[in-house]
Amino acid sequence: MIPDSGAIYSINEGNAQHWHQPITDYVQSKKFPAEGEKAHALRYVGSMVADVHRTLLYGGVFLYPSDKKSTSGKLRLLYEAAPMAQIIEAAGGLAIDGRKRIMDIMPTKIHERCGVIMGSKVQVKELEERYKKFDQE
Repeated sequence: MIPDSGAIYSINEGNAQHWHQPITDYVQSKKFPAEGEKAHALRYVGSMVADVHRTLLYGGVFLYPSDKKSTSGKLRLLYEAAPMAQIIEAAGGLAIDGRKRIMDIMPTKIHERCGVIMGSKVQVKELEERYKKFDQE
């Protein structure tokens, strides 16, 4: 089972200039936490399988979100995002594209892409709330 929470986040910061505000705000809050809170550790291998495996073991969150450059995301729904989402959810975690559950996305094309946010419940729910707040503004 994946821990309910973890202090590791995994994202390609080379794409930071293209991120949507909820991702930027989340990463900033983990790198530079409020006084009295502990900073989270960035760990990014660049291989989804390796990064998600570590997330399963230690908790935290793996992020490969859609952004301003790749509006539909980069990872393929059918053979990258959905299989890993199934594993994460079977282990007790959550997997969303930012706004909805990855496993609820009905594919329309074989190579369809989507954003990916998956891992421990606490971190994924925090990101989901950030997206909801962002959508209301």
